[in-house]
Amino acid sequence: MGITSATRHKPSGATEQPTATTAQPHLPQGTGRQRAATQGTDAQRERILQAAAQLFAAQGYANTTMAQIVRALGVTKPFVYYYFRDKQEIFETLSWRPAVDCFTALDFAAGDPRRASEKVLEGIERLIRATIAHHPVAFFAYREPQVYRPEYIAAQKKLAHHFYDLLCPLLEEARRDGDLDFGETKITALAACSLPGFLYSWYRPGGRLSPDEVVAELTMLASRVIGLCAKD
Repeated sequence: MGITSATRHKPSGATEQPTATTAQPHLPQGTGRQRAATQGTDAQRERILQAAAQLFAAQGYANTTMAQIVRALGVTKPFVYYYFRDKQEIFETLSWRPAVDCFTALDFAAGDPRRASEKVLEGIERLIRATIAHHPVAFFAYREPQVYRPEYIAAQKKLAHHFYDLLCPLLEEARRDGDLDFGETKITALAACSLPGFLYSWYRPGGRLSPDEVVAELTMLASRVIGLCAKD
């Protein structure tokens, strides 16, 4: 698919995250004619992606055509096909970025000395913040899951497994520390992290709450799901 990297959102004051390349499977390359990325070609790819994102968000995948993307850009079809194989590759490229940001939210630096409960809460906050930061692209997978190729779905599942393989042991460690109180680990993890998934049905930028306030509210709710214990 031609996705080689994604920039993670780093909250203010957060510990620097490693690249976590083992958590980021490389999706199959597309058949666009571009062979080597440069600063100039990256800018053109971004231009195409941004135009396509607006169309996909406004009218859905099926109702968006390559001709419409070309017309929105004011370019020729060969220009777009130089960078992307087809509209599915564009859609998957857009979707991959929030997937990486969300599912590497627990990739803290090796040797991070903080308590497990602190890491859990920050990881969930990063997950929620990344979902909102990537609006509306982060919601494509919820709105139109039928679009993706099996290869893409497999790669996304690998990322998700990486995230939960980190989260579940941290939850159990925090429970042993007396910081969290919950029952079944996997159900608790899935329930807490499902909260940002529901954003696609109701979140709209420019609402009564700012993005930061929405993040804070959802993080507080997630802390209740995982049974954060009040400290005296």
